[in-house]
Amino acid sequence: MTKEWIWFDMDGTIADLYGVNGWLDDLQALKTRPYEKAKVLYDEIDLILTLADLKAKGYKLGIISWLARANDEEYAERIRKAKVNWLLKNCLLDLMDEVLITPYGVKKADTCRPYGNGILVDDERQNRNDWDLGKTINANLDIIKQLRAL
Repeated sequence: MTKEWIWFDMDGTIADLYGVNGWLDDLQALKTRPYEKAKVLYDEIDLILTLADLKAKGYKLGIISWLARANDEEYAERIRKAKVNWLLKNCLLDLMDEVLITPYGVKKADTCRPYGNGILVDDERQNRNDWDLGKTINANLDIIKQLRAL
């Protein structure tokens, strides 16, 4: 029996975008470097094993991530590619059942609604507050511990 979805934000949740020196200047200059250089926020093996365990329990896993604020379609496409490549490089892409990268500010619940109820793992309080498809996990706390409790 398939359980619900678990949706992961990327920036500040699993990817340390904000830890990349000069990240904001790069985004304002329409560069993708921060998305390429971000480290994984958790021990990669712990994260991969936790996600694999969730899949074994029947959960579907997805990424729900925003583009940068810039309104430039060519830049948006480069960001999408950089984020997918980041997932691939960090051995996370094959664990995902879906990858949704949407314009900045679009309510994540609205994007994920066609998939039904699910859990949102996100570092931004507003995204968690807006989530009306189930429970949320605060990514400012240890998500590995919270995910293992599911």
